[in-house]
Amino acid sequence: MKHSLLPFGGAALATGLLAAGLVGSAQAAPEWAVDPMATNNAEAVSVVDFWAESNFAALKQATAFYPDTDGPKLKSGGGYSPDGKAGTVSPIGAEKPTPSTARNVNLPKTIGKVFFTVNGQKRWCSASSIQSKYRNLVVTAGHCVYDPDSNGHVMDKWVFVPGYYQGKAPWGIYVGKQAWTHYDFDVYEDYDKDYAFVTVYNGVLFNGVKQVTAAEYKQFTGPKWTSKGHYYIALSKDAGRLGDNVGGQGFAWNQPTGKPVYVFGYPQAPHPDGDKPYTGVTPKYLYGKPSGKIYVSGPLKIEEHIGLKGAFTPGADGGPWVTQYSSSRRLGYVTGVTSVFADQDGNNRYDLVSSPYFDGETADVYKKAANVWSGRIVGPNGELYK
Repeated sequence: MKHSLLPFGGAALATGLLAAGLVGSAQAAPEWAVDPMATNNAEAVSVVDFWAESNFAALKQATAFYPDTDGPKLKSGGGYSPDGKAGTVSPIGAEKPTPSTARNVNLPKTIGKVFFTVNGQKRWCSASSIQSKYRNLVVTAGHCVYDPDSNGHVMDKWVFVPGYYQGKAPWGIYVGKQAWTHYDFDVYEDYDKDYAFVTVYNGVLFNGVKQVTAAEYKQFTGPKWTSKGHYYIALSKDAGRLGDNVGGQGFAWNQPTGKPVYVFGYPQAPHPDGDKPYTGVTPKYLYGKPSGKIYVSGPLKIEEHIGLKGAFTPGADGGPWVTQYSSSRRLGYVTGVTSVFADQDGNNRYDLVSSPYFDGETADVYKKAANVWSGRIVGPNGELYK
C-alpha cells in the first residue's frame, strides 16, 4: 500500500474530488476516485454524433495516444506487496468450446479501442470489456482516461469500440458515463495505480443511411450530414449491453506473479530507433511469465509494477493482461493492464512492458465501478435521445 503526499511547503491543484476530500481537517484520502464523463443522454448523444458523423470519419482520423515518458529505464530491486488474500470474479459470455488443432491464439472478442479527444486531438488506446453486475464495464490504463498533463482531467468524448477495425464498429459504440480509478492516480498521477474502470451506456449500432427532407433533417436527433444539397441521417438502434454482446473478462487480484499471462493490445508507435513493426490496425498479443520485482522510474513514481519481456510498442497502452486464458472460450481473468514500455538493454528497442500490480485496493476500485448502472441512449424509432 502506498499513498503519495503533497509536497512539503507546496500546493496541489485540486480536482473536484480532491476538493471534496479536503472538506474538514485530517480526513483520510479514499482509495477510489470517480469522475463524470457523459452523465446524461444529451451529452452521450453529442459524443456519438462526433464520432459517427460522415461515416465515422473521426474514428478513422484518430491516432494512438501515449504520454511522453522520456523512455523510462525501469530497474529491478524489491518486490510487489499483496495486501490481503487473493480473489477472483468469474468472466461472463463464455463461447462454446470448439476443438481445434491450430496453434494460433484466438483473440478475445472483449478487446477493442477506446477513443477520446485530448488537447483537441482525436486519440485512442487499447482496452477490454470486463465482468460487472450490469455488464457495462471497460478496463484500461488510467492515462487512457485521465490526462496526465492536466492534473487528472478526464478525457473528452470517450467511447469504447470492441472489435474496432478501420472505421468499423461491429458490436456498436459504447459511450463512457463514469470513470473510476485509484485516488492516487486521479490526484497525483501515480503510475503504480495506472488503471481505470469505466461504466458505459448501452451500445449504439447504425442501421443504414436515409435521405430526408430539410424539415426532417432539422428535427432529427443523431448523426446527420448534407452532401451536394441533399440531407442524410444515420438511423440508430440500441445494441444492448456490452457484456451481453462480447462477454466480459474475469477479474483477479493479489495473485502471485509467475503465472503465465496473455497481454493483448494494439501496438502502433515505432521503437526508439525509428523501426515501426506494428500498424495499430489489428490486435496483437504477448505471452509469458511476469516478473514480480519492483521496477523503479522516478518521474512516474513507479515502485510496484510487474514486468513482462516483450517488444510491444505504445498504442498497446491499456490492453488487458489475462491469466488462465482459454483460447477456445476466449476468456480468462484480467490481472493487469499495460502501462509503461521500456528499453532495458539500451539498444533503442522496447523489450519490456509493465503493469500496475492488482491488489486489494484495485479490487475496491473495481467493485465500486462494477455495481453502477448506465442506461440506454437510443429511442424506439431509431432516434438518439435528446
